Amino acid sequence: MRDPAATRETILDAASNLLAKDGVEGVSLSAVAHLAAVNRGTAYQHFETREKLIEATIQWVSDKLFRAVFGDPETIGERQVEQVDVAALTDRLCDFAMENPEICRVWLQQVLASPDPSQDPFWREYCGSLGRFAATGLAESGIDFEVLSVVNLAGVFFWPILARAHAADAAERSELSRRFSHEILRLSMYGTMRAEAFPDIAKRLREEAAEARSRRG
Repeated sequence: MRDPAATRETILDAASNLLAKDGVEGVSLSAVAHLAAVNRGTAYQHFETREKLIEATIQWVSDKLFRAVFGDPETIGERQVEQVDVAALTDRLCDFAMENPEICRVWLQQVLASPDPSQDPFWREYCGSLGRFAATGLAESGIDFEVLSVVNLAGVFFWPILARAHAADAAERSELSRRFSHEILRLSMYGTMRAEAFPDIAKRLREEAAEARSRRG
């Protein structure tokens, strides 16, 4: 008899492949059961409805993202933002996205469209870690960490479209992943515009930051 945990894993893997290939509209319990090589009754035993299957699949992808980027969720509470190796974390995120591009994009779309993105473990930790970083002396002032989280993840998850279209093999994909990781770190460290060359924009940003601080009290 098949191990129930292994069967569930097989079903979720099949569902993630269908999500990546056809989007949410392409997922049905029948199609997933066929791809997973299990009978439909077995699929229904694990997931009563299509909606529950999709929800579980997004959670499954989130867990894989979490483990690839941050490590074991059971120990994440021990992590201090000041002790994080930002470069290594960025490399891990870019590498995972390069090898799992379609499902990463589906995950991001589903999470951002959900009523409460903070319910997703990976989003909660990624966005939360940027928020904790923004509150330290390590960060520049005025960071909107939620916007920054979306900008970073959208870029990381869409870059593989170009990379995979132009990479002949795994070595070239790895090099393209490194390029993206480098630019994310360079932007985070230096930005792109010299403030003295754009005084009007610098003034606007200072004023908007002051208004944001005022609204927060």
